[in-house]
Amino acid sequence: MKKWTMLAVGCALTLHLSAQETFPVNGVADKREGCYAFTHATIVKDGQTTLQDATLVIRKGKIVSAAANAAIPRDAVVIDCKGKYIYPSFIDIYSDYGVGSPQRERTGFDFRAPAQLTSNQKGAYGWNQAIRTDVDAGKVFSVDNAKAKSLREAGFGTVLSHQKDGIARGTGLVATLAEDKDNLVILKDKASAHYSFNKGVSSQSYPSSMMGSIALLRQTYLDAQWYKNHPAAEGVNLSLQYWNEQQGLLQIFEANGKWNAVRADRLGDEFGVQYIIKASGDEYQRLKEMKATNATFILPVNFPQAMDVEDPNDARFVSLEDMKHWEMAPAAAGLFEKENVPFCLTSADVKDSKQFLTNLRKAIEYGLSENKAFEALTKTPATLLGIYDKVGSLDAGKLANFIITSGPVFKENTTLYQNWVQGNEYDVKNEGWAGVSGSYTLTVTATGSTPKTYNLVVKGDNAANIINTDTIAARFNYDGKLIKLSFSETKKSRASIRLSGVNNGTIWQGNGVDTAGNAVLWTASFVKAGEEKADSSKRKQPIRLGKVTYPFNGYGWEQLPQQQTLLIKNATVWTNEKDGKLEGADVLVKNGKIAQVGKGLSDAGAVVIDGTGKHLTAGIIDEHSHIAAASINEGAQSVTSEVRIADNLNPDDINIYRQLSGGVTSSHILHGSANTVGGQTQLIKLRWGVNDEELKFKGADPFIKFALGENVKRTTSQNNNRFPDTRMGVEQVLVDAFQRATDYRNALKADGKNARRDLELDALVEIMNSKRFITCHSYVQSEITSTIRVAEKFGFTLNTFTHILEGYKVADKMKAHGANASTFSDWWAYKMEVQDAIAYNAAIMTKVGLNVCINSDDAEMARRLNQEAAKTIKYGGVTEEEALKMVTLNPAKALHVSDKVGSIKAGKDADLVLWSDHPLSIYAKAEKTIVDGTVYFDREKDAQTRVQIAAERNRLINKMLGEKKGGASMAPARPSFNVILSCGDHDHHDGLITIDTGDDE
Repeated sequence: MKKWTMLAVGCALTLHLSAQETFPVNGVADKREGCYAFTHATIVKDGQTTLQDATLVIRKGKIVSAAANAAIPRDAVVIDCKGKYIYPSFIDIYSDYGVGSPQRERTGFDFRAPAQLTSNQKGAYGWNQAIRTDVDAGKVFSVDNAKAKSLREAGFGTVLSHQKDGIARGTGLVATLAEDKDNLVILKDKASAHYSFNKGVSSQSYPSSMMGSIALLRQTYLDAQWYKNHPAAEGVNLSLQYWNEQQGLLQIFEANGKWNAVRADRLGDEFGVQYIIKASGDEYQRLKEMKATNATFILPVNFPQAMDVEDPNDARFVSLEDMKHWEMAPAAAGLFEKENVPFCLTSADVKDSKQFLTNLRKAIEYGLSENKAFEALTKTPATLLGIYDKVGSLDAGKLANFIITSGPVFKENTTLYQNWVQGNEYDVKNEGWAGVSGSYTLTVTATGSTPKTYNLVVKGDNAANIINTDTIAARFNYDGKLIKLSFSETKKSRASIRLSGVNNGTIWQGNGVDTAGNAVLWTASFVKAGEEKADSSKRKQPIRLGKVTYPFNGYGWEQLPQQQTLLIKNATVWTNEKDGKLEGADVLVKNGKIAQVGKGLSDAGAVVIDGTGKHLTAGIIDEHSHIAAASINEGAQSVTSEVRIADNLNPDDINIYRQLSGGVTSSHILHGSANTVGGQTQLIKLRWGVNDEELKFKGADPFIKFALGENVKRTTSQNNNRFPDTRMGVEQVLVDAFQRATDYRNALKADGKNARRDLELDALVEIMNSKRFITCHSYVQSEITSTIRVAEKFGFTLNTFTHILEGYKVADKMKAHGANASTFSDWWAYKMEVQDAIAYNAAIMTKVGLNVCINSDDAEMARRLNQEAAKTIKYGGVTEEEALKMVTLNPAKALHVSDKVGSIKAGKDADLVLWSDHPLSIYAKAEKTIVDGTVYFDREKDAQTRVQIAAERNRLINKMLGEKKGGASMAPARPSFNVILSCGDHDHHDGLITIDTGDDE
């Protein structure tokens, strides 16, 4: 054994000499070929082929043969692998090995600091430094022996490596983990192109939001397509040149999250690109959507730790969602396999690579098959990378990348002995290589004395017993070469026999001293093998897991609710139509629509809801909301009409459910007010549990957000360097934007095929063509008037002025212009430009003849918009029906959907609320909230759900406490935060942050 080890090291140094001949050698060149034969092994060639008692032969770093009867070359170093397993080394398709991380400090976009508005990258590159297509991993790669060692110890022999920085990250390379010259380990220098939604260390202000990152990628695709045919007009743009060159490579997108995976795939579909998607671990929560991407996923095996929730004051701040994810995360890969969603596995997110195999074995325990795990680390990544002819299986001609283990690689007690990469031997753990467990006859002979015989039972590399009349624990150590053994002859004896020696196969021998200090010689003869230690991963009790719900929190559905035929009987029906308020009336709902309104209605197939003593209204519509979005403001530039709220909807936002409990059925999700021309808005229906696409209000006209005043000119910032600084500047930004849009529209009309697409200007042209409509953040009468003049100059109408707290001063001008008003009921004096706000504003504008809405602009206020509307009765004396219309029919009109929602009329969408009391009363509770004929909120079911949440929380807390009692490493209890976004938030990291378990406990 010792002789073989020395030979292996000596030969391994020369395997690639022929490739190194162009490099100078500081010494004497050694031209020996490295040839090895690994005999009597169980060889797992690939996922379908396992050979028993077989031989693997390698030469010059490549596999010669792997077969049961393989011929052994005369010059081969023969290694007996009896009882051992040989597998192909693993492939990690998502690594930054050898390329490092950028060292520039990120300052990012800070509303309170001067903005970096342009790129500071030197050279003929594009305008945004988060587009890093110039990064070529092959040019920055360098072998990192320390990191290579840690990856080899986890079983890896090959990696796809790229620099993890930027939105477009340049190219990745495939390299082995051999400790060789950089050029000798690279298998493919341009293997892949990489993307993300994270701009990385770029200090440039744009983008500052999720939707900005998506818009930048969309625009770059368009710019690159244009650049192919118009380089002269662009000049030299290396960013676009490299982008185009990289489109033929494997396209990998770091999404890191279930909804980001959907967003990335949707982006790829728009431009005909199928990404491989790097996941984060929560994607199992939306497997239907993951499967629909048709993507191959890269799944990490980085599972959350159990939290220390022993202190009940800590436990109460931990969300049920976080606890559910802790329990279910190890099952993710198994669930992907069950749904036939293709995937590879990566060690990328595991902090300590030593945990990779441990975590992978846990994933197998939780449902992932061993065969699928093996393929996800070998054939699947190798095939994707186009290197299956080189690595990924143990076939002749491929690189000699393989691991040697004590048993099946995914069993808990299996030891990984060695990892061979390109024919080079790297020890991982040689202890136990010889398989020393078993029974031996130990003979100890002192000079001139009669030999003494003992029964020696070795249990492993560090455990043994002496068995005679008593069983005596011995101190034993075997490091793969030397044996150390000491023991007492009786349990009461303090003196020890101390022995040292070597392993010569079935005979061990050496010297030592007896209990009297006399020199002795000893031998140990093998009798029989020891019994294999039971795999502790085989649990007696099946693993109990919670259920995936939609959304993945306590209020989620195991199965989404379905449309029903509903008959609401004997309610007070507020129609918002000419019939007014009907007492003791019935409403029949079929196929998601209102079928009939009247008295004495019947339907044999309907679910009957007793409305006696209750009130039925159309669902509340919030014209101005910021819920259900990952980001709200792209505030880095004055005009960002290219960004879209629709690109970053968050259907898991608990505020959807909470607002359903307040009778809201539709919300207009607006961009914020950080810039003059903000982003495109999205009208949604509050269909709790559906995905982001199914949230959208189908068929609704598209809108966009404009803003005026302090938020735009950034009065509160002493370091603002972004134009404009004044209200006059805001007006000029508008004029300039629409003049550019006019020129762009003319260019499209003149020669659309050769005009360069501009997503920012596309949206403004839609406005001028009456295909997109404006909702404008506004306060002060002077700028309201000036903005109307700008609109009329360019031939468009400002559809809605929102906030509009000085609207009572210019209501006649707004009416003449054709604008709607969406305002607060009684907000004033919260900043300078609202000093003149009055609570009578809504009533005054109504009496002038404007269509007036009451909006929330606030996640909490939206839960009681019926009460906000009721305030207009006190402040201005509007009628009850007029007040109710301000949160139902009027916003429907403003949003151009009054033909579908806003009143109770046959043929309209069945968006309804059944109230316990008068809908404008502070005592009114929404008992049932119905969207498209589907009951999405039921107060009785909500009460039952709260009981279930408490029970499930208790179960998971006790399970975490059990982990602590079992000695598991625990993480501190971590509060769960919810970012509540509003108009003035300037990126998706800002906003009101609250500790929010989402469980309403």
